[in-house]
Amino acid sequence: MSSPLLNLKPELLWKHFDAIRQIPRCSRNEDAAGKYVVDFAKQHGFESKKDDTGNIVVRVPATPGKENAPVIVLQGHLDIVCEKNSDKEFNFDTDPIEVLVEGDWVTANGTTLGADNGIGLAASLAAAEDASCVHGPLELLFTTDEETGLNGANGIQPGFLQGRIMLNLDSEEEGNFSIGCAGGADSEITLSITRSSGGSGSALKISLAGLRGGHSGIDIHTGRGNAIQLLARMLYKLDVPFDLISLEGGSKHNAIPRETFAQVMTDKVEELKAAVQKQFEQIRFEYKAVEKNIKLTIDAGETSDPMNLDSKDTFLALVVGLPHGVMVMSQEIAGLVETSNNLAIVKTMTDKATAYTSTRSSIISALEATRQKIDAIGKLSGGSVEHLDGYPAWTPNLDSDILKVLKKTYKNVTGKEAKVMAIHAGLECGIIGEKFEGMDMISFGPDLNNPHSPDENVSIASVERFYNHLSATLAELA
Repeated sequence: MSSPLLNLKPELLWKHFDAIRQIPRCSRNEDAAGKYVVDFAKQHGFESKKDDTGNIVVRVPATPGKENAPVIVLQGHLDIVCEKNSDKEFNFDTDPIEVLVEGDWVTANGTTLGADNGIGLAASLAAAEDASCVHGPLELLFTTDEETGLNGANGIQPGFLQGRIMLNLDSEEEGNFSIGCAGGADSEITLSITRSSGGSGSALKISLAGLRGGHSGIDIHTGRGNAIQLLARMLYKLDVPFDLISLEGGSKHNAIPRETFAQVMTDKVEELKAAVQKQFEQIRFEYKAVEKNIKLTIDAGETSDPMNLDSKDTFLALVVGLPHGVMVMSQEIAGLVETSNNLAIVKTMTDKATAYTSTRSSIISALEATRQKIDAIGKLSGGSVEHLDGYPAWTPNLDSDILKVLKKTYKNVTGKEAKVMAIHAGLECGIIGEKFEGMDMISFGPDLNNPHSPDENVSIASVERFYNHLSATLAELA
């Protein structure tokens, strides 16, 4: 069956995106996507190079007559966040992403779409082979493992790039040019659990699902519910006796949790169901403006040894007490989140439970202060805390030459003024800028909604304008 993407414009960009979306490329599983890039380079006679981390650079000769123009780096990442709805049968290691065209929007069927950063990759490849795109020498930089901590960018070695002007094609609001981003780092709290033998009563599975989730940086200020914390809050407030077997939620450090599941046991099934439903109705009212599809289900569960009372109370208190959401707004840039924390993943095992958090900030001391708070809460709960290495912020440069060029070409292409901003998300620009002295960088892209969730979609018309703007910028720089 013909793909619905092959009728869209610009044809070359959508051709590449259609091919890319059929390739497995979850973080740390980008080999096949990398092969697609290398094969593309061979097919067109372009030089390509792969480093030890898996990053790939493709060197594209200039349009004839433009050989003396500066080398421009077009940069994006190969991997995607692999998220799906729990009722969707799908294997990210083998199945091609199913795409749908709904009016002006391309979306997926129950999974992430991979437009983050597949559209940026496709735009780079399209520009390289588009005979109508005038450009100087290009370096197409494709990094690995961006979504789990910018690890590909961290692994780039000096000398891998020649260019000192970089267009990062990994932003998600057309006409908004990013010239700075937050730094980030993750923390993991581990709590020992003691279980009672056997337990009594009926086993129930309580599920909270249908929340919007989203990107833990870009969407953190929208007030969306965190499924982990909301279900823990419901259990923490119950006045009906119950035993807790497990609480599981979240799967990615950079995604707001959409679904969470608890296994419990109780001798008072109907009373517990009524109490949980009452808590849920309060939460549904509280979040009615932003979480319109939130749903609660209570089904028969699986019997197993429950936590003892102290372990249950301590674990639930830890999950409820960990910070989630915006900590501080910027006092210098209106509307910018300065510091936030995402309670991302909770898992329970036989003898321990873990909670994984992701902290972001444009100010390193504020990031560390939030991690100190997490450390204190974890230790007060009797747990151990491991703080993982992070990535640096990208400091804005309002005097950037490439910024001036992009503002000019955007106005020429669209007739509109661009907005200059910093974003509360991690971009590889901060790391690459530290590694390659003098790199002048900017990040831009088309309109893309709800990355890192199955509601991800991208505007078709915006993609066309984005590509036309990219082409005009390359011609101007040449």
